[in-house]
Amino acid sequence: MISQRAAAVAVALLAVATSAAAGAAGPAPVFSLPGDSGTVSLAALRGKLVYVDFWASWCGPCRHSFPWMSSLQQRYGADGLQIIAINLDEQRADAAAFLARVPAGFTVAYDPSGTTAKAYGIKGMPTSALVGRDGQLLWMHSGFNQADMVQLEAKVRASLKP
Repeated sequence: MISQRAAAVAVALLAVATSAAAGAAGPAPVFSLPGDSGTVSLAALRGKLVYVDFWASWCGPCRHSFPWMSSLQQRYGADGLQIIAINLDEQRADAAAFLARVPAGFTVAYDPSGTTAKAYGIKGMPTSALVGRDGQLLWMHSGFNQADMVQLEAKVRASLKP
């Protein structure tokens, strides 16, 4: 039988390994990208909690994540949350068609070359990253479904606390 201390150490090591595997260690890669209302810069948002979402027009789960992210921005924006959705379509018209059907109540930036996605190690869409007020990468999450909403919102709420 394993002792409680050994179990606690194993859980702590697993948490560290999971965090490292998710890329949630160290400073978040900075970016400066064109947006609908000018340049979108991660550095300019220092002091805010930034939820960065990588998406494309062909991404099915993104149709469901956008309304949720709009709601999140509306509920927690005054508390210091800023959502930035980085579009990775090669053609901006594809993103525009998606946004006409599924409006974004948050900031949208465009990275047709995928440079930012490479810096974050994105393997699929949608993938989100939470960047702390200090610019540190807190966690990353791949995919989006109904079950994710509660978990992700709880992480955002916890990270907004001083």
